[in-house]
Amino acid sequence: MKPLRNPRRLPVSRRQVLRGLLAASAFGAATKLTGCTAASEGEGEGETSSGGGSEDLVVGFIYVGPKDDFGYNQAHAEGAAAIAALPGVKIVEQASVPETTEVQEAMREMIDIDGATLLFPTSFGYFDPHILELAAEYPDVQFFHAGGLYEDGMPDNIGSYFGYIDEAQYIAGIVAAYTTATKKLGFVAAKPIPQAIRNINSFTLGARSIDPEITTQLVFTGEWVEPVKEAEAVNSMVDQGIDVITCHVDSPKVVMETAERRGVYTSGYHANQAELAPEGYLTGAEWDWTSIYTQYVEWSQAGDTLMNGGIPHIVRGGLESGFWKLSPFGPAVSDEAQQAVEAIKEQFADGSIAIYKGEIKDNEGNVQIEADKEFDQKAVELETMDWLVEGVEGKVS
Repeated sequence: MKPLRNPRRLPVSRRQVLRGLLAASAFGAATKLTGCTAASEGEGEGETSSGGGSEDLVVGFIYVGPKDDFGYNQAHAEGAAAIAALPGVKIVEQASVPETTEVQEAMREMIDIDGATLLFPTSFGYFDPHILELAAEYPDVQFFHAGGLYEDGMPDNIGSYFGYIDEAQYIAGIVAAYTTATKKLGFVAAKPIPQAIRNINSFTLGARSIDPEITTQLVFTGEWVEPVKEAEAVNSMVDQGIDVITCHVDSPKVVMETAERRGVYTSGYHANQAELAPEGYLTGAEWDWTSIYTQYVEWSQAGDTLMNGGIPHIVRGGLESGFWKLSPFGPAVSDEAQQAVEAIKEQFADGSIAIYKGEIKDNEGNVQIEADKEFDQKAVELETMDWLVEGVEGKVS
């Protein structure tokens, strides 16, 4: 068995040396020279990607898992790679940083050593207390978090960005409905946070818009990465006759590969997992972070900040803003399904469709959205969602 790889524990790293120099007050002007080493593909934790000169805008990215996880972290890393190619931009990255005080140390190193002035700690659990504490400690650094946790009254140097990827999940549900033979779908999720619940509900609503008899069995694993539990959930679902499975976990790799081995269909999430399930992959709800990361860079290079009001504290967008895209259709997706998808995509692009339009009941029979009401994608009620729609078999808690 190969030993576990943990670059943070290498005996002497460049970051550790420079951190020591800082602590000894002997660092001086040399700090401006850090972070200028071009990174090769597959770089380890603590290494940097770079643009060019000393006046570059330094942008830090922190990931909770590896950058090639076929999932959440890979999607953000692809967005980071896109802005690394922009003129006047240098990026620094650190992967596999847990949602503990380790992320605070990673942020401090990027600020103190690499000179980062924009930070994107991308994982949900990085926000409270870690981003909140570091934002107070470094009021001139801007911290941007992927999620819906920012509230008025928080430090001025904190921003929140996220996309309406539940639009893509709604479409994936439509594809699943056209494909399933059993009318039984499965959803493997990590934690019952509003973003995950919204995806579960939208996927189910999309499927039931085609066939109201369809159900979605839900399993929460409890953690963003739980390979054993994810595989167990998929196998259990297949044993119960479920023939289309999707997920909201950091790395869908195990879910896709397990379902493919069991001969059922899959719908991906975060990034394109088609190569993991060449026969059963239908499509996927993919993030496309390039546009928003590029926008933040352009704002910053123009002198706009969160603190001076030039950058909004909350940024959201859907298909029309380039926040998400669909994976290419797999071989099992019918022409009828593809035509239905194209029609719905046009409605999302022009804003003529509302996923959450009443009457909508939860899975306990309570009316959550009245018949005469609808929520657009910006509605705060959707960002705080804590209930499951009719047709979902499972519980939030």
